[in-house]
Amino acid sequence: MSLEIRCEQLSDTRWTELLPLIQQHQVVRLQDCGLTEERCRDISSALQANPTLIELCLSTNELGDAGVHLVLQGLQSPTCKIQSLSLPYCGLTETGCGILPSVLPSMPTLRELRLSGNSLGDGGLRLLSRGLLDAQCHLEKLHLDYCSLSDASCEPLASMLRAKTNIKKLVMSNNDIHEAGIRMLLSGLKDSACPLETLWLENCGVTAATCKDLCDVVAAKPSLQDLDLGNNRLGDAGLAVLCSQLLHPSCRLRKLWLWECDITTEGCKNLCQVLMAKQSLKALSLMLNRLGDEGARLLCEALREPTCQLECLWVKECGFTAACCPYFREVLAQNKFLTELLLSENNLGNTGVQELCQALCQPGSVLQVLELVDCNLTNSSCSNLALVLLACHSLRELDLSNNGLGDPGVLQLVESLRQPSCTLECLLLFDIYVSDEVRDQLEALEKEKPPLRIIS
Repeated sequence: MSLEIRCEQLSDTRWTELLPLIQQHQVVRLQDCGLTEERCRDISSALQANPTLIELCLSTNELGDAGVHLVLQGLQSPTCKIQSLSLPYCGLTETGCGILPSVLPSMPTLRELRLSGNSLGDGGLRLLSRGLLDAQCHLEKLHLDYCSLSDASCEPLASMLRAKTNIKKLVMSNNDIHEAGIRMLLSGLKDSACPLETLWLENCGVTAATCKDLCDVVAAKPSLQDLDLGNNRLGDAGLAVLCSQLLHPSCRLRKLWLWECDITTEGCKNLCQVLMAKQSLKALSLMLNRLGDEGARLLCEALREPTCQLECLWVKECGFTAACCPYFREVLAQNKFLTELLLSENNLGNTGVQELCQALCQPGSVLQVLELVDCNLTNSSCSNLALVLLACHSLRELDLSNNGLGDPGVLQLVESLRQPSCTLECLLLFDIYVSDEVRDQLEALEKEKPPLRIIS
């Protein structure tokens, strides 16, 4: 049983109604509900009366240190079976972390802890690490992104990682960590016996110089499946080092996020070798890298190889033009694995999208999600897109937001959407300006076809 409430300011009457439910449900999620320290007293009592609770999420509530303490006290019951505790953006500070060394060992069933967006600081991290080091703590997933951590946090964290054999997921993104700290953290991961599956290091000071350390972790962790290095200055040189390890037979990576990593066309050459060699790789993000049309050509050559089984490709804002669309047309016509393609914020224009539509209208297309946000499209592109809506039965989501479409183009799309043969489930039209009459038609169409959502 699950109790889930989001973005609702709870009145006293509503709160009184909810308290008995908090005592009964296995999963309780109260996100952005304006909860306060006073309400945390009620929550604490309700938690003590709920022996079935396995997941609690109170994200984006200003609980403060005192409120978090009350919640944690409510989870100290001997009958508590909590497995997942999420407290992102709850106002927890370094001072509030003082309770963690004593309460974490009292929750032996806890497997996931989310503390993202709290200003723990290096002192708070040290206190957290002390709690995690206890033999009674068996945590597997730890989220510490946006926690105001610096290089000084990496030593206690590395020591904890060396000592614990349970950690499967570590999220450290968007902390003020630099080269020395990253080396220390990666050294701890390399030496640890933990079966690491997910490592997120967005905007964490990873550079070309630290990619060798990163490769040591990849080599030591054949269990690693999800690696996020977005918004780090790897450059082509760093990517070349990383790709050499990704090609190793023991590597089974499934997701690789390399958005905004200063990768150019040259870097695509190494990445394409990985795409062709590693059938395990299913999702790749290269957004915000200036790959250009030549980079697109190289990627598409790899995607046409039968050994490439990539399912999701995110290449938003990569400097593509209509000139690269014939390459993507060939991929969409031949590739039977690619189901999600994000091409937003590339200047494809009507000519480029026409190329894509030709492939999507062919029998056997498998693409499910196509994003073409801000691609310099006009009403002229809608005749081809309308044909795709009728012919491409795999397509479930189409995003045309922030393009120069108006009433004539949108009406062409509406006519196809009305047809029983159209199986689209979601059409996004943010920042598309149409008349009230056309907007009324869109609303009426949603009522006619309940599975269809039109978001504008």
